[in-house]
Amino acid sequence: MNLNTITAVKRPKTFEEIEWRDGHAFLAGGTWLFSEPQVGTDTLVDLHELGWTPLVASPQGLEIAATCRIVELHDFRGPPEWKAVPLVDQCIDAFLMSFKIWNAATVGGNLVMALPAGAMVSLTAALEGVCTLWPRHGAPREVPVVDFVTGMHTTVLQKGELLRSIHLPASALRKRFAMRQVSLTRYGRSAALIVATVNDDGSDFLLTVSAATPRPVHLRFARSPGAAELRDAIEARLPPDAWFQDVHGSAPYKRHVTFHLAEQIRAELS
Repeated sequence: MNLNTITAVKRPKTFEEIEWRDGHAFLAGGTWLFSEPQVGTDTLVDLHELGWTPLVASPQGLEIAATCRIVELHDFRGPPEWKAVPLVDQCIDAFLMSFKIWNAATVGGNLVMALPAGAMVSLTAALEGVCTLWPRHGAPREVPVVDFVTGMHTTVLQKGELLRSIHLPASALRKRFAMRQVSLTRYGRSAALIVATVNDDGSDFLLTVSAATPRPVHLRFARSPGAAELRDAIEARLPPDAWFQDVHGSAPYKRHVTFHLAEQIRAELS
């Protein structure tokens, strides 16, 4: 879509060059930005000239630049001890997108959009990701993904603050995982996307509920829980009014399938 309100495009080479005011918008992939009129925006700040390396693997984990394209993350192959890396492809496959979006959309853009069904939100939350944020004034700050998204289209980002990267720790990437996703239609948006990770010895079982709730939710257990323990924990953490309802599924439906899928995952990993 042509954005007829845009009067300038800035291409800073460093963060310090960015001048922020109302009417500015950061441009990475632009797949949402160019999908509808942006009547309150007159200037685009293109992030590509900042030259961030898309993916950096180290013994500490995987650093994903906010400008990393989905296709670049899809092509990543980590060391063999990172048993959770195949979860990347499974979450990407949950996207409702064409090949054009696949090659343009960015990981950071999906997080900042903060849709309940955002597949990169689900992925990075499940793998205990930590966001590095660059405020306009002050030192960078770190926020876990599970706290970064606060609701439908809402995050902790302050005005003019930039999501720089997401770090997935090696400790999470080494864990076994199981994932389930359900939609009302075959190629529809996720009504629930549930992931659990656990160490090989059964310790540190982490269940991540997303898409069925306005923001991702963690439930952590010292060891793999039993069926009743897991169900009780979900009920305690997510009362009936905590579920997200939209055209892709009612709140009771999403609650029901979450219990069902979570038990499948628990049994698979036990």
